[in-house]
Amino acid sequence: MNTRQSRIFGTSVNWLKRYFVVIAGLLTLAYLLLPNIIVTVFSFNNPRGRFNYTWQEFSTDAWQDPCGVSGLCASLSLSLQIALWATLGATLLGTMIAFALVRYRFRARPAVNSLIFLPMAMPEVVMAASLLTLFLNMGAQLGFWTILIAHIMFCLSFVVVAVKARVMSMDPRLEQAAQDLYAGPFQTFLRVTLPIAAPGIAAGALLAFALSFDDFIITNFNAGSTVTFPMFVWGSAQRGTPVQVNVIGTAMFVIAVLLVLVSLVIGNRRNRHKA
Repeated sequence: MNTRQSRIFGTSVNWLKRYFVVIAGLLTLAYLLLPNIIVTVFSFNNPRGRFNYTWQEFSTDAWQDPCGVSGLCASLSLSLQIALWATLGATLLGTMIAFALVRYRFRARPAVNSLIFLPMAMPEVVMAASLLTLFLNMGAQLGFWTILIAHIMFCLSFVVVAVKARVMSMDPRLEQAAQDLYAGPFQTFLRVTLPIAAPGIAAGALLAFALSFDDFIITNFNAGSTVTFPMFVWGSAQRGTPVQVNVIGTAMFVIAVLLVLVSLVIGNRRNRHKA
């Protein structure tokens, strides 16, 4: 190896060392997005037969009629309703629990902190079977309400963890300063505490919505004859997944990406105004 080749090799090695983390991150991101890309591509497929597993020809028929499959949009609407209500219930309860665990001292506090992590560490099938046993012993009819209660209980821990981390990082001197300026407890909470804790609450709410909408195991145990969107996809996969499922998945992925981009733009604008 001559001097020129050694110099080129050394430059290449230094370049790889400098950008190794960036390259690894981009490759990981591409690997994670690969299933979404495949779903998007096959949403424009016109399969011959029941299964949408091999590319045949380009078509926009499924996009023109996303509700063309019987029961698809009904199950999607039901999943969205359950996810919204579960998010609301889990966020309200989880936020109050997080504030109680951080701000107050009581005898059962260590035990509650430990119990909060159990639903996150426990396999979903165990929690699903336990909830089913509870509902059957109570004589409850399986359906919308049992799914909703199960989802709130499942998502609660994730909301508590997200909000608790934000509340623990809050500076108590800000609230004390508001009280020194004659702000009442309600004004202090509304104008100081809540805006500071809002990012953690929003993160917990988004996580709860995603978990609730996407859940299959707990829902399958406690749904009875009710069919949510994940259950519809699982059932249709036994007979042949329609292209409309790819259309719905692509639309939801695009909406999620747009929401992230909008939040980034809003955050950058706020940072510019502060600067």
